[in-house]
Amino acid sequence: MALTDTAIRTAKPKAKPYKLGDALGLFVLVQPAGGKLWRLKYRIEGREKKLALGTYPETSLSKARALRDQARELIAAGIDPALEKQRAKHRAKASAGNTFGEIAKEFIDKRRREGMSTSTAEKSEYYVGRLGPSFARLPIAEIAAPDLLEQLRKVEAKGNHETARRVLQLSGRIFRYAVATARLSSDPSRDLRGALTAPKPKHYGAIVDPKRAGELLRAIDGYEGQVLTRLAMQLAPHVFVRPGELRQAEWEEIDFEAALWIIPADKMKMRKPHQVPLSRQAVALLRAAHEISGPTGYVFPSIRTTARPMSENTINAGLRRLGFAGDEMTAHGFRSLASTLLNESGKWNPDAIERALAHKAADAVRAAYHRGAHWAERVAMAQWWSDHLDTLREGAEILRFPAGSSA
Repeated sequence: MALTDTAIRTAKPKAKPYKLGDALGLFVLVQPAGGKLWRLKYRIEGREKKLALGTYPETSLSKARALRDQARELIAAGIDPALEKQRAKHRAKASAGNTFGEIAKEFIDKRRREGMSTSTAEKSEYYVGRLGPSFARLPIAEIAAPDLLEQLRKVEAKGNHETARRVLQLSGRIFRYAVATARLSSDPSRDLRGALTAPKPKHYGAIVDPKRAGELLRAIDGYEGQVLTRLAMQLAPHVFVRPGELRQAEWEEIDFEAALWIIPADKMKMRKPHQVPLSRQAVALLRAAHEISGPTGYVFPSIRTTARPMSENTINAGLRRLGFAGDEMTAHGFRSLASTLLNESGKWNPDAIERALAHKAADAVRAAYHRGAHWAERVAMAQWWSDHLDTLREGAEILRFPAGSSA
């Protein structure tokens, strides 16, 4: 006889557990302490088993019957519902641990081990952070394209179209990593191609006119802010490395005797170590910095803690303070200044200039050859360039000779 809610509700506990049967193997087990437990008795592969379906009244009679019917469908298909329930628990537990934030951290840590530069890793962490903490806590298997798009729209709403594009790109790499490691079936970011506003091309502000460059150098010499900020701005045009490479320089990388700065691969954009020959002027600036921040740690530490390098905005902020707007000059602009004037001088092999800028050669064989072939020229070029900067700073007249003319 089928059970009723009244029969279950009024059932009294006894000294020993007893059953109230419903139909098709479903019953309530009434406990001596008064608890009422739903159970399903079934047979699979010739063995009798029991499946827990919840407690009464939290699980109502109608709900228990629905769960029974679902279990019987599995049994009919040859699937043990008890084992399937265990698997579901394991999947739920794994899903809760496999959040987007956890997998993003795992992916970035993996890329660090593979040689990702510190600055690139920090930017990756920044881009993940732009999606927000609530998104980071979502199980990655539950994230759909609209969920990601909603967060990207918030970034776009602030006018940060390039940032939104980079966040989407990184998210795609994280999702594909989750697919490759069996935590996700497909990448939801692939359905968002074309969904974001295309960013306008961004050009770094750079002074490349010799006369204006001289004004810039004189202005930097007169900077009245933090001494290390001034020294960093003074050194930047001499070595013309990327801003992140300059601010993350450490004293262990500087060899004063050899007049050499060796930047390790993990700090380089191309993930290859880079050697920078130091002119007399560059060595003098580094020695001045050494008196303040040496002998160990960062050459240009943060003003808040020596455990971290100078902020990526420090040099740009210094340039703004000197009156140079962002569309006129940036920390990255020192590279354009060097590239332009070194090439215009006609004195140096373009390959030597490209090696000094640590640009990646398209031809691997050519790149391997030129690493060694232009070192002597790069050393000479470094000193010539520093001397030329001194000339520009002093305001000497710059003569431009037509191509092919003789001096």
